[in-house]
Amino acid sequence: MENRGHDAATAQFRLDWVDVARGIGIIAVVAGHIWTRGPVRDALYSFHMPLFFLLSGLLSRPRPIGAFTRRQIVSQMRPYAAFLIVLLFADQIIEPMKGNVPIYRDWPRDMGPILLGGTWLGGPFIIFWFVPCLMTARIAFNVAFNRWPDPLDRRWGLLLVPLALLAYGLGWLFDVSPLGLLTVPMAILLLWAGAAWPHVRWRNGLILPLGLLATAGLSGLFPTLNMKVADYGWPLLSIGAAVATSLLLFRLSARIARLAWPLRQFGRASLVIMYLHGALIHYCGPSLSKAWLFLLALVLPLLAWHLVRLTPLRRVFL
Repeated sequence: MENRGHDAATAQFRLDWVDVARGIGIIAVVAGHIWTRGPVRDALYSFHMPLFFLLSGLLSRPRPIGAFTRRQIVSQMRPYAAFLIVLLFADQIIEPMKGNVPIYRDWPRDMGPILLGGTWLGGPFIIFWFVPCLMTARIAFNVAFNRWPDPLDRRWGLLLVPLALLAYGLGWLFDVSPLGLLTVPMAILLLWAGAAWPHVRWRNGLILPLGLLATAGLSGLFPTLNMKVADYGWPLLSIGAAVATSLLLFRLSARIARLAWPLRQFGRASLVIMYLHGALIHYCGPSLSKAWLFLLALVLPLLAWHLVRLTPLRRVFL
């Protein structure tokens, strides 16, 4: 019984620190969409989206390809479609109330950009590129992970090097990204880095090189990232800084997990916050200060998450 209790406590601790890391990440995402210029924005954009890809990779295990693919499509695209439909209806009501025209008003022609998603969606839908990108990357990564379950297997190089060239090449060639798919090659690289990290033994000596690399990204010494349009800054250096910052934040999250209850809550509600914060910023931004807008864009989706969890709607939105 004592061993079972210890195992349960260890498993809960692992879930707690992951939620803390997610909480830090989603707060950075919201802040980056409010403070859209200057050093704060650049610091947040230097790591906030890579953090989620790395964390997903860190939690990955090889899964049966068919079942995993079906589960990903259903579990990710169902809330994607549900939140998209809700926000589309909300826009038809809110914009006219403000004396404006809805963003999408030319039906059925506007169905094209809505279905394309990604860079075709802005304003209240600004983050809708992320989930289909992550889903597609996870499905592709799982195929390779089944073939090479050890992420430190040298054969991964046969995939990672061409993927890196493809990621940077696509970013230089294209500015449009249907469903965020332009970012998938870099997302797979980050998933691999996250999966490989637990196989690296932590030493305190890693703090200095990781800290220097993270500082170069956070300070703006390296050009920042905009993963939505596959802008990865300086090749390898900017994305390396994002990885370094995220890994240090993972370490910090593990240290503060038992005390950081608010961060855990934001982390558990991160999907709902991800989908709703853009709409709150878009519709409330002109009438609120940035500080109040930041608080609103975090707290209201958190409350919505708590409410949805208590109803049958959780099967659709969560």
